[in-house]
Amino acid sequence: MRRTILFLTAVLLSVAVGCSERTTATLSPGLEQRFAAEGVVRRAPDQLFHYTSDPGGRAERREDRRASIIVTKSTVYIYKNDKVGLEITPRTRREVSVSRSAERVRIRSGSGRAEELWSFEPAEDAAGWTTDIRAVTRQATK
Repeated sequence: MRRTILFLTAVLLSVAVGCSERTTATLSPGLEQRFAAEGVVRRAPDQLFHYTSDPGGRAERREDRRASIIVTKSTVYIYKNDKVGLEITPRTRREVSVSRSAERVRIRSGSGRAEELWSFEPAEDAAGWTTDIRAVTRQATK
């Protein structure tokens, strides 16, 4: 009986630790250095993004994703720690655009079935976020 109680206590503790909120903003030292060299313009950790793949299509899929975003002078980077959700650089060849609806910023990437839509509501200055992201997307579509 005592072993069972100890086992259950250990399981509950591990579940509680595993369910705690963790940040999505952890980057490798190399990426931190790269973004610092590019000049970080905006950064927002742990945002709630609405993600849609194939928006308006038959295979449309929507989900909410917690992720972080960094905007530099030449990169838009949406990520969850080591996992990249979206990266836009001057080398990007996909169609990309950014728009704003009230306080929501929408970033579209790709076209047709490969299109993805990432949208979020920054804590402040949605217009500024839109302008800064648009500056990067213009470099990518040249």
